[in-house]
Amino acid sequence: MHRIGYILPPGFQVIALGTQAVFEFANLLAGERVYAVENFGLSADGAVQASVGVSVQARPLTARSRADSWLVVGTVHPLATPTPPALLRLLPKISAHARRTVGLCTGGFALAEAGLLDGRRATTHWTFADALQQRHPRIQVEADRIYIADGAMWTSAGMTAEFDLALALVEQDLGEPMARAVAHRLVMHQRRAGGQSQHSEMLKLAPKSDRIQQALAHARQHLKEPLGVEQLAEVAHLSPRQFSRVFTAETGQSPAKAIEGLRLEAARLLIEQSRHPLETIARETGFRDRRHLREAFLRGYGTAPQAVRRDSRAG
Repeated sequence: MHRIGYILPPGFQVIALGTQAVFEFANLLAGERVYAVENFGLSADGAVQASVGVSVQARPLTARSRADSWLVVGTVHPLATPTPPALLRLLPKISAHARRTVGLCTGGFALAEAGLLDGRRATTHWTFADALQQRHPRIQVEADRIYIADGAMWTSAGMTAEFDLALALVEQDLGEPMARAVAHRLVMHQRRAGGQSQHSEMLKLAPKSDRIQQALAHARQHLKEPLGVEQLAEVAHLSPRQFSRVFTAETGQSPAKAIEGLRLEAARLLIEQSRHPLETIARETGFRDRRHLREAFLRGYGTAPQAVRRDSRAG
């Protein structure tokens, strides 16, 4: 049985507790108790108050506490609420006996302050990534990643990215089919790879009018097609000139730039999660050929598609 220990600091983010459902459903689908999940806190009376005010009962964390995987939950304001000194003293001791130590969202700050991330790659919620790098220059912070596993130390981006990391733990323990089955039970639209961006192109564009939203939805479903201004304007029931003006005003980008962003996002997902040749991926996402795909990746991500695929497979 794999023991999962959640470490709950005062004011912890309550959303992290939802990831325990990943291990719950892994047990249900496995037909046996593969995971045993427990909450740990620093209070002697066992009560830990979350950021929203609710209290959760937890076992007292001591140097003799043991778990196969420790998951340190983050707080809403990691810069204003330093990690409790008691936790900093305990983390190196208990992690030495664990298979994995995980920083969920801003829980990575606790791992960093305890020195567990020195010389390693790590990520956290994009809002605090720069602060993590500035405070801990010995860490290689990769701000635009869903989660990162560097040896025994795992870190995740914020909020829903914690579920992607929890599923990755299940995949490492029980295999990809089990992780996929758990994601299906949790009604997750997709399992995101660790190297995937924290930001969605559709969310970033955030158009206000239904017409521009419809045009973007059409574009996302027809990336193989040319998708010129005339075609998108017809979907939006606007003249090409009106469409370009309204689109740029609502999204802050030209139609051509936005479509390239959607194509890059789709191509990156296929590169990370499939074994299709790059030529096929380029064709399916609207790039002329493999060379065109590479040029767009270098322009948009600063790296080549082959490097993204290597990093994904290594992760």
